[in-house]
Amino acid sequence: MKTMSDMPEIRGWCPGALRPMMSGDGLVVRVRPRGGRLSVAQTLGLADLSMRYGNGLIDLSARANLQVRGVAEAEHGALVDGLRAIGLIDPSTEVEARRNLVVTPFWQDGDGVQDLDAALSAALAKENAPQTPGKFGYAVDCGPVPILGQTSADVRIERAADGQVLVRADGCATGALTTAASAVAVALELAHWFLASGGAVGVRGRMAAHLVRGARLPEAFMAGPAQMMSARMPRPGPCQGGVLVGLEFGQITAETMSILAQSGPLRSTPWRMLVIEGATAAPPLPGLIATADDPLLRVVACTGAPGCPQAHAATRAVARRLAPQVPDGKILHVAGCAKGCAHPAAAHFTLVARAGGTFDLVRDGTAADPAAVTGLMPDDLSPALLRETR
Repeated sequence: MKTMSDMPEIRGWCPGALRPMMSGDGLVVRVRPRGGRLSVAQTLGLADLSMRYGNGLIDLSARANLQVRGVAEAEHGALVDGLRAIGLIDPSTEVEARRNLVVTPFWQDGDGVQDLDAALSAALAKENAPQTPGKFGYAVDCGPVPILGQTSADVRIERAADGQVLVRADGCATGALTTAASAVAVALELAHWFLASGGAVGVRGRMAAHLVRGARLPEAFMAGPAQMMSARMPRPGPCQGGVLVGLEFGQITAETMSILAQSGPLRSTPWRMLVIEGATAAPPLPGLIATADDPLLRVVACTGAPGCPQAHAATRAVARRLAPQVPDGKILHVAGCAKGCAHPAAAHFTLVARAGGTFDLVRDGTAADPAAVTGLMPDDLSPALLRETR
């Protein structure tokens, strides 16, 4: 049973580089690479800045952003100056917050994905851009098959089956057919409709929830074809554009990132993996997941205690211990609190830390859902729990 001490603080906004968020190990400074890509110079620069002003640890978020951890408040200004020098800073906190984009990492030269991202970024930097809530975001998913359907976004720009561009509201399978030249204008039209129709309820207003509450989309966004999604999450190995490597618990050291830069530019992904552009094989480096059958691909865990002040227990040691016992094709999420930041979607198994250091087990749900088993001590977290059925 949840108590008041179990309830996490919900801030309703994501950290940025200009507006960082305090955590248990210092400021979290989130960097949003343009087009989801870091050049070799940017990769080397970001790694160096992490070592100079942070604790040398960099997270890859579920929206394909990079987070420099462990930054002291007194060092934040110098870090921002360094990020600005390598082209990783927005003009203002307002623009930074609006430019909440995730881009398919499997784009190809000439397919228009990078052009769409650049055009949308420029439009969101204008004063008349929709002033959406802090969690509101966009997906540019115009590869051969849309693959970001399970990634958090409210307005989706996708490639339709006939090659046209489809602008779709999250939570609705159909969308408005348009051209690449008009896609950004249509996407912003949908965001403006969201605001005008009362979608920004509180600070956590999201498109899918707005539709669930009964909002009816403009006819144009219901007239297009139903979108077909790729349901399979990509796995480490060769991919379009290079080679895909996983990061253990979505984290990489600055030292490893510097070595990776020697192999080529990096593309960020929302699966806590990186594409090493132009590479054919993953380098053998600590903390990288190079094979599709690695058990750590079946577990997700947040920073946990003591790195996050809202976490009630350490999480990653638990996840690492249980990973080999998670059935193939299943996901175990170990959450330090009920927010479930590392994996907002439902998982097959979710262990949620509670005040006092116990855990609850949720089956086929999120960290905020009712638990099937409560009050588990850390020593009770046996592999048998993950094999039981309801």
